[in-house]
Amino acid sequence: MAEAQNIPVGSTTSGSIAVAAESTVATRMSAPPSFDVADFPVPHGREEEWRFTPLERLRGLHDGTAVASEGLKVAIEAPEGVIVENVGRDDARLGKAGTPVDRVAAQAYSAFEQASVVTVPKETVLTEPIRIAVHGEGGTAYGHQVIELGAFAEALVVIDHTGDAVLAANVDYVLGDGAKLTVVSVQDWDDKAVHVAQHNALVGRDASFKSVVVTFGGDVVRLHPRVTYAGPGGEAELFGLYFTDAGQHQEHRLLVDHNTPHCKSHVVYKGALQGEGAHAVWIGDVLIEAKAEGTDTYEMNRNLVLTDGSRVDSVPNLEIETGEIVGAGHASTTGRFDDEQLFYLMARGIPEYEARRLVVRGFFAELVQQIGLPDIEERLLVRIEEELEAAVA
Repeated sequence: MAEAQNIPVGSTTSGSIAVAAESTVATRMSAPPSFDVADFPVPHGREEEWRFTPLERLRGLHDGTAVASEGLKVAIEAPEGVIVENVGRDDARLGKAGTPVDRVAAQAYSAFEQASVVTVPKETVLTEPIRIAVHGEGGTAYGHQVIELGAFAEALVVIDHTGDAVLAANVDYVLGDGAKLTVVSVQDWDDKAVHVAQHNALVGRDASFKSVVVTFGGDVVRLHPRVTYAGPGGEAELFGLYFTDAGQHQEHRLLVDHNTPHCKSHVVYKGALQGEGAHAVWIGDVLIEAKAEGTDTYEMNRNLVLTDGSRVDSVPNLEIETGEIVGAGHASTTGRFDDEQLFYLMARGIPEYEARRLVVRGFFAELVQQIGLPDIEERLLVRIEEELEAAVA
């Protein structure tokens, strides 16, 4: 069920499937989930969840030495009927979707002063997106955001990260029964930015959650999307697109916890890498608990290495604790340009330079189309073109 092919030097692709075993998803963490930063030891890089991360480049987010300062602006534009609030730490909605699973997430939860809560009332169907602009101006910040949809509400949320910042954050998505939420999180940071975040989605009965994560900029970006289900019939789609340049570290660590019967999940992440020292990490964990009969899940990661000197670590993990499922599988591939595709295009008179551009654009097109918002799709296509100018020129 696991797939690996065309692995270049400096890349690793591995996967595991465990059936009716003790929870490897739990044992891979160095400490149990907690809101208290004191419950997590300072990582040293030998821990399973930190072994790929360059801790020395996190600017103190992992060891408590990063001190919050001014320099992060958050602006929210919401259609009529949406409730936007800034709340204190005692608000009961904070942390409802999930608990921090590592020291940085716990540090973010312990250090923020106010959280933004965006609520879409029940049965409200938005025709315009909610836009959240997070812009850094050189400071260090800890943040917390909550997006909550009432029963049968529908919304599209765009979270746009730009500028320069050192940011640790938790983002919670809470979906009521029958709700439909699409979230597009864009990491288009300046070159020196550091962004570490845990994304928690709690999917209600018969609710649908779609996440599209797009990562271009930043020195170090480490995102941890997690999904759990609050009732049967829930569906989760997790899509990701990343373009890793020379010297950048981009890490996406996913967990889908099928803790409820008759739920679905589908994961597709694609990345392209170029330049010396470019490092992309994708960890895909899917856990099907013993009580989650009728689960249907699949996850895939694909990486396209454009130049020498880049490294990919891709690790899909699937654990199944019940045999009463609809389907489950995973795949991971890492490789260079497909010579047959290039030959096909060049044989029809297309120059090699343009043929390579077409192959990369086609590689990403499937995920860009998942966004469903023309202005964001166009902006991302332009960014891909800018990256390709350096990659295949």
